[in-house]
Amino acid sequence: MAPGSDAEGEAVSGAQLIAESLKAQDIKYMFGIVGIPVTEIAIAAQAIGIKYVGMRNEQAACYAASAVGYLTGRPGVCLVVSGPGFLHALGGMANATVNCWPLIVIGGSSDRNQETMGAFQEFPQVEAGRLYNKLSVRPSSPEVIPAVIEKAVRTSIYGRPGSCYIDIPGDFVNLQVNKSSVKYVECCPPPPISMAERSAVSEAAFIIARSKQPLLIIGKGAAYSHAENNIRKLVDLCGLPFLPTPMAKGVVPDNHLNCVAAARSMALQHADVIILLGARLNWILHFGLPPRFRQDVKFIQIDICAEELGNNVRPAATLLGDINAVTKQLLEEFNERPFKYPSDSEWWKRLREKIKNNEERSKELALQKSLPMNYYTAFHHIRELIPKDCILVNEGANTMDIGRTMLPNYYPRQRLDAGTFGTMGVGLGFAIAAAMVAKDQTPEKRVVCIEGDSAFGFSGMEVETICRYNLPILIIIVNNNGIYSGLDADAWKEVLKSGDAATCVPPVSLLPNSHYEKMMSSFGGKGYFVKTPEELQNALKASVTDKQTPSLINVMIDPHSERKKQEFPWLTRSSL
Repeated sequence: MAPGSDAEGEAVSGAQLIAESLKAQDIKYMFGIVGIPVTEIAIAAQAIGIKYVGMRNEQAACYAASAVGYLTGRPGVCLVVSGPGFLHALGGMANATVNCWPLIVIGGSSDRNQETMGAFQEFPQVEAGRLYNKLSVRPSSPEVIPAVIEKAVRTSIYGRPGSCYIDIPGDFVNLQVNKSSVKYVECCPPPPISMAERSAVSEAAFIIARSKQPLLIIGKGAAYSHAENNIRKLVDLCGLPFLPTPMAKGVVPDNHLNCVAAARSMALQHADVIILLGARLNWILHFGLPPRFRQDVKFIQIDICAEELGNNVRPAATLLGDINAVTKQLLEEFNERPFKYPSDSEWWKRLREKIKNNEERSKELALQKSLPMNYYTAFHHIRELIPKDCILVNEGANTMDIGRTMLPNYYPRQRLDAGTFGTMGVGLGFAIAAAMVAKDQTPEKRVVCIEGDSAFGFSGMEVETICRYNLPILIIIVNNNGIYSGLDADAWKEVLKSGDAATCVPPVSLLPNSHYEKMMSSFGGKGYFVKTPEELQNALKASVTDKQTPSLINVMIDPHSERKKQEFPWLTRSSL
């Protein structure tokens, strides 16, 4: 029976309707910053059992809510005030939509009878939201709030997932309406599972079976669809080399013998058939174009979104459908017509040789004894001591790029980073979301958030949020005093002698030796400032052992430490 259906004459407020409707749609988490006119919505949500986390910035709140959507398949909610609060959340909306993560943003807005009068924080929020969301809507009356919320949740998770915005006029929040007049709706079911055409599956299998140098690329769309079991079976059955995109690491464990992540450039450049499992040919995969790929490479594209098929390169075969379902179709095809790519092929020999060479180069850098430490030395010790099953959040420039190669993932949906939008500042919001979900689903699992010092600055005050809710997150700041590179203390002093800091300090530089760990200790967590491998090891052991207290390790590295020389630039630029 729908809520309130037997309560003719009973009144309910707009805030209560919003909370009840979210609960009815199986929404469990809300993040936000309260104020006029949305405070009562957060109170009503808590009263009905939805967990509310008060953040310090709307951007971070929106990032957190979107991460819940990725981790659970059901959107988190970001609650913001009108005007500036709404605008601060736009970055999170865009990030969720570009990443294809479900998200619901609820924003308060001006009272209806003050529209066009210059009301407090008046802004055309529904119109502005359309650019960043799959759906941007304002309920016409409180009575239709349940139907609007159901549609927003359904839209956020059906098809290609993304963000949806619901605008709530301030006068709706405390307005009382009769329950008998409310249009209650049931919880929307999970998205329908779509499958590829049988002929397309057969064609794809035919192309794979005749490949000389195949490569399977696993995207985060595969992680989102929980396709790990079937993809693992496909890799093992067919003996295919595979390459995960950054957030697809762990769909098949990074230590699987067929993982060729350490030979990424070579694998992309020389594969003759590439199977894309929920991965897009965007900037992350260099658009599928030469010189990063062969001119004659054949792409087999598997995606849930028809509009994605054929972007940048015309594929040899297209399979439209849910990644998990389509992978199962491929498995069935290869069970009927067995195919096993030979492990002693020349392609495998070249890949293994390249993997060995690259791993040796990284190991050589990791074992350097010089001080300050370089990135590889710091990551070597971090890798050895953090839990193997931790949820890993990683952002920054070199910190993220090197972390991706140095820190293995063994389980799906346990790496969160800047993603398709390349967004800096997501780290602490993602970590808070992951810790909230882990607390309910896998309380023994730790969240480790590894940040560059610049990336930490975007959302550093969320350390207080972490301590307020006592989330045992381990934050590690890899501190090189800057963006890409910085200055040591002596060089900083010399630069300042040249004149005004605003005209002399390099734009990439930050204040040397900043004690970010004191932020954590000032809020009741534990902070560590480390300069040597031994200090890093001791801080990691102490932080991993203490499973109740948030901690932050500030790791000082060489300001000039860089990523090892790459065959190609990480970002493919236009040649025009």
